[in-house]
Amino acid sequence: MTHTDGMTHDGMTRAEGPPPILVGVDPDPSQRTALAWAADEAARRRLPLLLLHAQGVPTPGYRPTGGRPSWEEWNTALHVAGDHTLREAVAFVESRQPQVPVSGLLAEGHPAWVLREQAQHATAVVLGSWHLSAAQELFTSASVALPLIAHATCPVVVVPEPQRVTDHPPYFVVGVDGGAESAAVVDLAFEEAALHGAGLRALYVWHPPRFGGADEEAALDECHRLLSEAVAGHGAAHPEVELHHEVVRGHPVRVLIEQSAHSLGLVVGTRGHGGFTGMLLGSVSQGVLHHARCPVITVPRAHDR
Repeated sequence: MTHTDGMTHDGMTRAEGPPPILVGVDPDPSQRTALAWAADEAARRRLPLLLLHAQGVPTPGYRPTGGRPSWEEWNTALHVAGDHTLREAVAFVESRQPQVPVSGLLAEGHPAWVLREQAQHATAVVLGSWHLSAAQELFTSASVALPLIAHATCPVVVVPEPQRVTDHPPYFVVGVDGGAESAAVVDLAFEEAALHGAGLRALYVWHPPRFGGADEEAALDECHRLLSEAVAGHGAAHPEVELHHEVVRGHPVRVLIEQSAHSLGLVVGTRGHGGFTGMLLGSVSQGVLHHARCPVITVPRAHDR
């Protein structure tokens, strides 16, 4: 059995080898969709998996029976619970993907900060997400995902709970805006589609000006040109992936959410222009992350990477 080593706030001894896939572990054992996705991805890519459980700084309080517990007692209780959480998660991965090298890390600190630090040495970071109210999301998955996505130097994958049925044949969706960063986004989308034996739908979302005044036919022609240029040549390394590309009229959030309903994953950049201005930094990002019905894979800018 692979041991869950380095499960302290002091960090861990990093083994030599390829950068792992890092996955944030939820203390609720019923929330395993993100962990399963990460384990399967690690198996496909033949990478190790690092499970991270981050605990906030303990808050002093009173025991139900009275008396203020010491800081050390709080830490001990948290570490015992965290160690148990990680060992259960490791056992889940070993049962699902026995060939994947897996280790665990228990850390103190806000999950967004801890994940950001560990992401510097990761191939990708995987998080879970739950479709909750806006108030609930403020203090749960979005409060971790949004700051992590804004600063991570590797792709970040947000996997919704619960899992849902995808269409057959399976496919991925990639959002393209024609910007300089589209190449990396498209490349990763082709790579994911190939790993999953799936097709790829490349979308350019054109949001018409609110008060009109634009030549719609000329604007659509330009969108088609940008989309064609963005995907041209990027599928050469994966000729087995069947590509469909389409310009869709509408708001990026609405279109991407609709397209995510039956797809294996939605791949987008963390910065953009044109149809995806502000993607994953403002209202568009929150709409996609809150409501997408498939894993959302975000790709950082080249200079961030």
